[in-house]
Amino acid sequence: MARRGGFPGGGMPGNMANLMKQAQKMQRQMEEQAKEMETKEFSATAGGGAVKVTVSGKREILKVELQEEVVDPDDIEMLQDLIVAAVNEALRQVDEANTSAMSKLTGGMGGGIPGMF
Repeated sequence: MARRGGFPGGGMPGNMANLMKQAQKMQRQMEEQAKEMETKEFSATAGGGAVKVTVSGKREILKVELQEEVVDPDDIEMLQDLIVAAVNEALRQVDEANTSAMSKLTGGMGGGIPGMF
C-alpha cells in the first residue's frame, strides 16, 4: 500500500523533494550574496589613520592612502608594518561580512555541511 510521499511512483519522497527545493533556493541566495559581496568595499586604517587601505569583497586591494607624516625614509619598516596591519584588518572585515551574510542565509548551520562553504 502506497503512503503519501513514499517511493511508489518512482518519485522522491515528499520531504526529500522539499529539502531539494530548499537547498536549491539557498544555493541561489548564496550565489546572489557572493555577487553582492564582490561589489562592496571595506576600508581599514592603521597608525591612527596614517595608513588607510580599501579592499573589495573579492579580497583585492583597491586603494592605499598614506598621510605624508608616515612616509619616513629612515623608518620604512614602520610604514610596511602599518600597511600590513591595515590590509589584514580590511580583509578581516570582508571575512566577517561574508560569514555574517552566509549565517543569515543558512540559519547558522554554516559549518555543519562539509564542502558547502
